Amino acid sequence: MKVKLISYTAFPQNLVSVAAKLCYSEKSIDKVIERTTDEDAEKFVENLLDFGHESPIEHVSFTFAIEGVSRSLLAQITRHRIASFSVKSQRYVSEENFSFVIPPEIENDEEAKEVFLKFIKNSKESYSKLLKILTKNNKERLVKSGVKEDIAEKRAAKKAAEDARFVLPNACETQFIVTMNARSLLNFFRLRCCSRAQWEINNLACLMLKLVYPIAPAIFKHAGPACVFKGCGEGKMSCKQAEKVKEKFENLKRRKDGKVNCF
Repeated sequence: MKVKLISYTAFPQNLVSVAAKLCYSEKSIDKVIERTTDEDAEKFVENLLDFGHESPIEHVSFTFAIEGVSRSLLAQITRHRIASFSVKSQRYVSEENFSFVIPPEIENDEEAKEVFLKFIKNSKESYSKLLKILTKNNKERLVKSGVKEDIAEKRAAKKAAEDARFVLPNACETQFIVTMNARSLLNFFRLRCCSRAQWEINNLACLMLKLVYPIAPAIFKHAGPACVFKGCGEGKMSCKQAEKVKEKFENLKRRKDGKVNCF
């Protein structure tokens, strides 16, 4: 898994501070901006979020480039609907030699790994066979309709990939760019940094938090699973290790060695 922060709103805490102060100020926007210092902004944002006033942080956004994750993870993260996604297409990009993600529990069991790799091999073979069959059929139809052979070949291959992808597994590796505003990120971290989240998206959430925290520490001061700030909401499903989890996320925000897996 590779996660890179490729863009974000400049001076995010200052922007949030100005936006929030404007709601209660008789001064012009320019005057509010002039009187907002970095130190003042950080303290103001901390107080703002302690009161639970989150709407002003929607003005701040972060864009991540994510690689080496599964289509299974993609299905999960796109449930976070207040976000923008651009994803490597299986319709227009051939997956004949697709990379894949192996879950740790399968990786660590030889019998399970053998079953998994056999399935991946069969999936690749089936995909390649379907591409050939469908490309041939599509090309023949296009040529008969009057399309030049070289153009027909390209169109046929693209059309074939559209249907051949149906045999590709959830393990198939993908890559995408996602943009979220800071409020959506806080919600994402609350849900996906929790120990009950699936392992892959849990690791992704931790990596993303590690990247944004140094840029806006006041905004992400309490970021992490719900138990880090307000308390666990998982009821009977709780891991019942709130203090241990809090310590993990305090360490995560301090670490500089890149080792950020939650659990």
